[in-house]
Amino acid sequence: MRCTHWRRVPFDLAREVQEMPADTCIDRAVQCQLSVHDDGQHSGLLTDTGTYGTALWLRWHGTEEAELVVLPDCPVTAPGPDGEGCCLFAGHAQQHIWEDALKEVPCTN
Repeated sequence: MRCTHWRRVPFDLAREVQEMPADTCIDRAVQCQLSVHDDGQHSGLLTDTGTYGTALWLRWHGTEEAELVVLPDCPVTAPGPDGEGCCLFAGHAQQHIWEDALKEVPCTN
């Protein structure tokens, strides 16, 4: 299950993103993309950077000031031949995106 914390993108940071060379549109607010957690740093995806394998994230901790960070994509994929890729950043804490969706289904015969 995903974290339920949201953060409005500060106007000055939104303006900074719009001035970047890549054609970027961002939402006014972002949800933390990490698995449920109460404390610590939150990270909301803003946009791709235009450079392969990286994305622009908004990071914040509680009510502290938010910051823009460019992070490499998480390289981990789900097991199996059609394994879904993780949509988070490399080195993230908690579960990969696809681990939240995995559920055991009992075999009924």
